[in-house]
Amino acid sequence: MTKLLLTVISLLFSVSVLAAEPSADRIDLTSSTVGYAALIIFALAYILVMGEEKLHMRKSKPVLVAAGLIWILIGVVYTGEHAALAESAFRHNLLEFAELMLFLLVAMTYINAMEERRLFDALRAWLLKKGFSYRKLFWITGILAFFISPVADNLTTALLMCAVVMKVAQDDKKFVALCCVSIVIAANAGGAFSPFGDITTLMVWQAGQVTFTEFLRLFLPSVANYLIPALVMSFFIENKKPSTLHTEVELKRGALRITSLFLLTVATAVTCHIWLHLPPVLGMMMGLGYLQFFGYFLRMTLPGSLARKRAMAEREGDQKRLEQLGGVVPFDVFSRVSRAEWDTLLFFYGIVLCVGGLGFMGYLSLLSESLYGGVSHTWANSILGVISAFIDNIPVMFAVLSMDPDMSHGQWLLITLTAGTGGSLLSIGSAAGVALMGQARGYYTFASHLKWTPVIALGYIASILLHLWLNEATFNI
Repeated sequence: MTKLLLTVISLLFSVSVLAAEPSADRIDLTSSTVGYAALIIFALAYILVMGEEKLHMRKSKPVLVAAGLIWILIGVVYTGEHAALAESAFRHNLLEFAELMLFLLVAMTYINAMEERRLFDALRAWLLKKGFSYRKLFWITGILAFFISPVADNLTTALLMCAVVMKVAQDDKKFVALCCVSIVIAANAGGAFSPFGDITTLMVWQAGQVTFTEFLRLFLPSVANYLIPALVMSFFIENKKPSTLHTEVELKRGALRITSLFLLTVATAVTCHIWLHLPPVLGMMMGLGYLQFFGYFLRMTLPGSLARKRAMAEREGDQKRLEQLGGVVPFDVFSRVSRAEWDTLLFFYGIVLCVGGLGFMGYLSLLSESLYGGVSHTWANSILGVISAFIDNIPVMFAVLSMDPDMSHGQWLLITLTAGTGGSLLSIGSAAGVALMGQARGYYTFASHLKWTPVIALGYIASILLHLWLNEATFNI
């Protein structure tokens, strides 16, 4: 009974990047006081994380402390001749985290640079100016969220589309709530068929379990995941038209070129991984160099560009334009780096190191035997997707990668799909949902999302069945 209880706790509160084979010298701490203490520490930390909205405390704080305490407990046990084993395990976890952190840091920097160059503002202004009906806006924001999230990540995409909806229909609480549900589903589904769409897909790609092109095998299942609930929800939207809002947005110099550099960076990372068999982070960090060189070019050519624009504004007598030009500041790459989601990156560190310790203690081996040895891989991976709606898909995916169960390639694609889209079942199940609850406070709530959970579940089940049908022969599911 104790073992079963520990297995359940491990499933709900576990993540690790330690994928090495168990060592004969490693001490099994799953039934020890130290092991129980580590589980309690991490469980308490994760409870504080889940209460972030109420406590107004950044989620990185409790897991950073918990990570330190867990590894201190391990260090106490492994003093003496076994100290090198614990040190090696910690360094392995740290290296895996560093690769993912640097990858995410570059992606966040590019997204922040495009935002600073007003690329997203221009897209929002274009949508507002067109004066689409509520039903068309529902479909446009959902479809854009689906196709932008594979490149810009699901969180950024969801925030952008929510800003459009709030601007157009802030007086219609029901419509805003419905659109937010659709956007969360679309952003999560779109992120599932790209290694850049979500942290979990990035982890699977970097671990080498799924190749870059194989993610496209999940495109049609992802479409089903979004389209089925969206079709049902669309029947509950009044086909009225909001008042047209005209907002002129001028792109800052270099906006489109920075977008092109981001695509080049992605191509470099993919090339390094597929053809040179080097970690994708090498290509991403090289891409950061692209952006730095371009930032240097923008700074050096800024005086000449401003002089030409001022001369034109003076000839036209455009005083407002002259005032705007007076407030122009040089583009600074490092200011974009500083605007990265450091709380998310530090939270990621805490989770990885914290539960890397739990894996080192032996809990993930226990979990692997209980879960993947007890039911079929299809059921296990589908259940883990549902669990990701209650906690977070990052711990779930790290746990699976760490356990490294002996399953077919098609099953690795399945857990990629379910972990990426299972969070859509609840508003708290994904970063996109949590962010939108803050951005559309009072409109989009846990309850407003929960009422559509049965319909979202239909899309979730349909995506799994479609994947099994489409890819069974190719990947021997």
